[in-house]
Amino acid sequence: MDIESLPYRPCVGVMLLNHDNQVFVAQRIDQLVEAWQMPQGGIDPGEDPLIAALRELEEEIGTAKVEVLGESHRWLTYDLPPALVPKVWKGRYRGQKQKWFAMRFVGDDADIDLATAEPEFSTWRWLDPNELPNMIVPFKRVLYEEIVAEFRPLFDSP
Repeated sequence: MDIESLPYRPCVGVMLLNHDNQVFVAQRIDQLVEAWQMPQGGIDPGEDPLIAALRELEEEIGTAKVEVLGESHRWLTYDLPPALVPKVWKGRYRGQKQKWFAMRFVGDDADIDLATAEPEFSTWRWLDPNELPNMIVPFKRVLYEEIVAEFRPLFDSP
């Protein structure tokens, strides 16, 4: 399989911040090892990235009670480890290219409901954004470092 010739899957991601400037992370339900991540998912054909991000929040955490704070300046990419490429997305993609949004959660923690129609997460928590890259699977770490760096002005105290 010529992995380098495969395209990236178009996706969105959300850095969801609470009022204490902590970021939402959740444990994937389909992993045997600890695999925390922020909400993210594919963009449907013709779908606006912001609309996709709001849809993904509803699908993954049961709520989109948010206000948009910012959008990544560019699309960010990550490559899957070569051994995963044939197993994920039926081998059609080498990884993902993602448009990221920073959003403020304006609901209550009780509004977050992981028991959605197609659950993706088993548990969740609020985390200091600076700890985020260390919680992520290694192949996504650089991407998460870029997200934290880009959105730092939104969560760092003056």
